[in-house]
Amino acid sequence: MECIDTVVIGAGHAGLAVSRLLSAAGHEHVVLERGRVGERWRSERWDSLHLLTPNWMTRLPGFSYRGPDPDGYLAADAFADHLDRYAASFDAPVVERATVEDVSRAWPTRSYRVVTDKGTWRAGNIVVATGPHGTAHLAPAVRDGDLGPVDVVSAQRYRNPAQLRPGGVLVVGASSSGVQIADELARAGRSVILSVGRHTRMPRRYRGMDIFWWLESTGRLARTIDEMPDATAARRETSLQLAGRNSPELFGQNLDLAVLQANGVRLAGRLDRVGGGRAWFSDDLGATVHAADRLMHRFLDAVDDYIRRSGLGREVWEPVRPRPVELPTRPLAWLNLSAEPISTIVLATGYRPHHPWLQLPVTAPDGSIEQYRGVTAAPGVYVVGQRFQHRRDSGFIDGARYDAAAVVRHLLSRQTDTVQAA
Repeated sequence: MECIDTVVIGAGHAGLAVSRLLSAAGHEHVVLERGRVGERWRSERWDSLHLLTPNWMTRLPGFSYRGPDPDGYLAADAFADHLDRYAASFDAPVVERATVEDVSRAWPTRSYRVVTDKGTWRAGNIVVATGPHGTAHLAPAVRDGDLGPVDVVSAQRYRNPAQLRPGGVLVVGASSSGVQIADELARAGRSVILSVGRHTRMPRRYRGMDIFWWLESTGRLARTIDEMPDATAARRETSLQLAGRNSPELFGQNLDLAVLQANGVRLAGRLDRVGGGRAWFSDDLGATVHAADRLMHRFLDAVDDYIRRSGLGREVWEPVRPRPVELPTRPLAWLNLSAEPISTIVLATGYRPHHPWLQLPVTAPDGSIEQYRGVTAAPGVYVVGQRFQHRRDSGFIDGARYDAAAVVRHLLSRQTDTVQAA
């Protein structure tokens, strides 16, 4: 068993941000990664995926994007390579292909035992940096339904249209993953039906600037969980209905329900149940679409107000807002899967926390890690990279630097206190 001060679990952007700060402080640690650096970006993303955030927002402690296209969007594999360069820039102590099997107290000491398939470590501190994407959520309507010959593929396992059997596709979920996959399938000539649930509609650009520029400039991304009237609801905010696309014909273009409809995608309400060769949908498409539009226009109103107060009116474009979604006069109530025919259901319904190896009293009933500013109830156990961990941008690449800094400050101060007490 190897003894070390701190074990960081996960070598994605959040884990590497923690490692960079610990290295700068001269703090002994190791970063354990089940695959390669940035593994999820390599093996759990579809082939054409690009980041939702523009390149100028790829900011990590001591390392930012310095390429020729700050307003573009890195492809998933390019971002994984970016993380490789980041790790190399400070010689991060990463142990790759080390799958964590158990994290528990190393009784009778105050330290922790981390068991992997490559060995065991004993550490005084643990930082969980495995991200918010634990395991793909299987919608109950699909999990409990009689699907017959229809294939089910999660967004986590989807790669490209050629991967799927010939035939139509029912995509479930209309946040960023769902609309991007539906769009790609429609452009490939597939017949696509999109089952629309709760989503956050936003234009890709507004008044000449990327929407993330406005989210940052207006302070929306910096809002903390303490400012939210309902912390649970805030952490369940859906991802933005956006796509990062660099091609000249698509750069800056919106990707929303209106665009998908224009490309031949049919819209339906939330998937209610599947059985007997049919799929039934809730009669909530109109209410869902109107709720998303109200929130979008409320934010764009706030942007316009910010522009007036800041005197930016002459420096930005005139306000042009996304067109309304034209709802079908008779929303799709049910679908005969074999008559369409639908060969595949793609589930883009989000993820659920999954830490079966974490044998410590720090998880909530839903599996999430209970924390405040990354600090858990177990002394020396921390978490980074969670959705709305403290700031709204905690779940974004750019926001991890704030949570990493808070966690490392607490960890180092704890170690100092322990030494002084000793």
